[in-house]
Amino acid sequence: MAKRKTRTTKKRKKTSRKFSLALSKQQQVILGSFLFFFGLALMVSFVSYLFNWQADQSEVGILEDRELQTDNWLNKFGTNVGHLFVYRGFGLASLILGGLITLSGIYLFFNSSKQSLWKYWFWGLLMMLWISIFFGFFSSGSSLFSGVIGYELNDLLQDYLGLIGTIFLMTFLMIVYLVIRLKVTPDLVIGLFKRTKDQIVEDFESVPPPMEEVQHTTETTSEPIEEPIVQDLNTQPETVADEESEEELLEKITLKKVESNPEPIVEEAEISLEVEQAKEEEVVKDASQKLVEDFGEFDPTLELSKFRFPTLDLLKNYEGNAGITINQDELEENKNRIVNTLSNYKIGIANIKATVGPTVTLYEIVPEAGIRISKIKNLEDDIALSLSALGIRIIAPIPGRGTIGIEVPNKNPRIVSMRSVIASPKFQKAEMALPLALGKTISNETFVVDLAKMPHLLMAGATGQGKSVGLNAILTSLLYKKHPAEVKFVLVDPKKVELTLFNKIERHYLAKLPDTEEAIITDTRKVINTLNSMCMEMDARYDLLKDAMCRNIKEYNQKFKARKLNPNDGHRYLPYIVLVIDEFADLIMTAGKEVETPIARLAQLARAIGIHLIIATQRPSVNVITGIIKANFPARIAFRVTSKIDSRTILDGPGADQLIGRGDMLYTQGNEMIRLQCAFVDTPEVSDITEFIGSQKAYPDAHLLPEYVGEEGGTNLDISHEDRDALFREAAEVLVVAQQGSASLLQRKLKLGYNRAGRLIDQLEAAGVVGPFEGSKARQVLVPTLEALNQLLDNEHAED
Repeated sequence: MAKRKTRTTKKRKKTSRKFSLALSKQQQVILGSFLFFFGLALMVSFVSYLFNWQADQSEVGILEDRELQTDNWLNKFGTNVGHLFVYRGFGLASLILGGLITLSGIYLFFNSSKQSLWKYWFWGLLMMLWISIFFGFFSSGSSLFSGVIGYELNDLLQDYLGLIGTIFLMTFLMIVYLVIRLKVTPDLVIGLFKRTKDQIVEDFESVPPPMEEVQHTTETTSEPIEEPIVQDLNTQPETVADEESEEELLEKITLKKVESNPEPIVEEAEISLEVEQAKEEEVVKDASQKLVEDFGEFDPTLELSKFRFPTLDLLKNYEGNAGITINQDELEENKNRIVNTLSNYKIGIANIKATVGPTVTLYEIVPEAGIRISKIKNLEDDIALSLSALGIRIIAPIPGRGTIGIEVPNKNPRIVSMRSVIASPKFQKAEMALPLALGKTISNETFVVDLAKMPHLLMAGATGQGKSVGLNAILTSLLYKKHPAEVKFVLVDPKKVELTLFNKIERHYLAKLPDTEEAIITDTRKVINTLNSMCMEMDARYDLLKDAMCRNIKEYNQKFKARKLNPNDGHRYLPYIVLVIDEFADLIMTAGKEVETPIARLAQLARAIGIHLIIATQRPSVNVITGIIKANFPARIAFRVTSKIDSRTILDGPGADQLIGRGDMLYTQGNEMIRLQCAFVDTPEVSDITEFIGSQKAYPDAHLLPEYVGEEGGTNLDISHEDRDALFREAAEVLVVAQQGSASLLQRKLKLGYNRAGRLIDQLEAAGVVGPFEGSKARQVLVPTLEALNQLLDNEHAED
């Protein structure tokens, strides 16, 4: 584990920045400044061109003459840009374009919200087009006001709509702009006119008259107003003279004047309410956001950024298998035989339909009312006899259709090439974690499933029916879709010949134990250590998910890519690991519970952390595919088997015994069974694919699994002389001569792997040649000379 962490840290130090479209703060300031000044330069060029275009007309397009000067304020740049946008473009409306670019620079410079900026651009470009067309009405040819584009568009509209129709269209577009953009409605316009009229009257009445007019009015109106008041007051002249003074009298007269001629009451002006919106506090970005902005998300594929996926040319395109050829005579003949056979047993058919597949044709029949389904189901062998077919399969009824299916093999089956399923859009556009292109259905549709959702796959079938080809098709699918950083394979091949081609991609896609020579496991005794090592990897991954507070590998990797997990805390990107076992029955025979227990643990727990199992066997018996295995492998593939018992062991139902072989298979994921023709990928094709990948730049070594040390050594297991290694005596002589009990010494001298050298040390300890394990020190050699060694071994044989 220590080696692995050190190497992973070095890889991360070499990681360079990832290209990202997201702009950092510095990039926004620079781009905003450029756009601001570029927009200003355009507007200056356009304005200057309006005044100097005649003088500069002859210099347009001349850029190579450095001594040539123009009257435009920005010299030749301004002349050519103005000619392009103003004369040949949108005319006077081109100023809007310069304003939009300047405004974009301001928004980027101050990192403002871009939502309103898009609105400015949308409406600005529309108004630029509208104004250019509008000025086209007044131009007999292209002019500075409309430009060539405005004039031509106006001319085009008038050719189709006429002058009046074009005016109607332009007016309608202006109304749309006023209503949608400026929120102008008829009510708002009417209210504006009313408010303006009232305001004018109010302002006119509030203007004070001249002073002379005020005095003249006072003199002429004082007597008529005062006489009635005096008459009223003179009714008691003595009281007035006695009780009221002159000032009080004037006060009352003024009050009476106001009451008799009240001034119009002016309503108070409406007080506008100013709403001050509080600015939102700036959100402080955490460290992960800053890292993503500066360096982009973590890219696990960066170390092999130039990795090229295999091309379709590496796969063979079988001639004559591009499509399905329908043999109408064969279909009609089979239909008549099915109808006649059923009619012999007094079973009437209301309707029949045929679906032609690559190897099998499905005949869907609708029986007449009152016919029992079980009666048709029991006629499976009779229908097969009448059709002279290799084996038929009756589906009674077909789920979700309300019909009964009879699958009949074609006389001329077609090969489903791996190239056809890999090139299909269904596979190329599949958004899956681990897509598998298994083959084609009866309706000739490419069948693609996600291994991550299965989450484990069990394959079984008799010898030579297509299991190894199916495994190669699964591995080929993943090689064509997933980068080496995203998926790793642990391959177990007891046959030693089926999966050896994948040795070429060891440093790209394979995973193995430390100090192991070959990544593909062919020795059944090494499988136990590998499976237990994967259990350790599973436990370590669950600890990482617990620390990261994630529920599955997808959430964890997304969090790691977003730089929310610190590699210094032990976090790392987790690739998917796919364990493939080609012959499971052989492992059960040799190891039994030692293999079944870790596989059951992985099958039950490993789905959430990205470890998925694919197990294949040619002997689907109950002692191999036990109840624990079946309970944790809901997705199953059955190739042809020899008996119904084997079919029920794999699929929990019949059907696999009626397949025709050569890749014909049934797939189920716990619900209905789907009949497929497995995609065929030949050994030369696999060799070309692995050669193409293996020739590219690779990682320094294969993906290393945690090192597993068994709880009990080989002392109790290797006491018997029959179980001793063939190199036991030679290894003992090497240690006695060197007087050093070290496994690494045996590796160097005898050119052995670490596991075999370790077993030899355990056997030598059991025989009394070396002492027990002493930590980092070498074991003590208990036999001093070769003579003593020979005597010790001879005594053992004599005792036996």
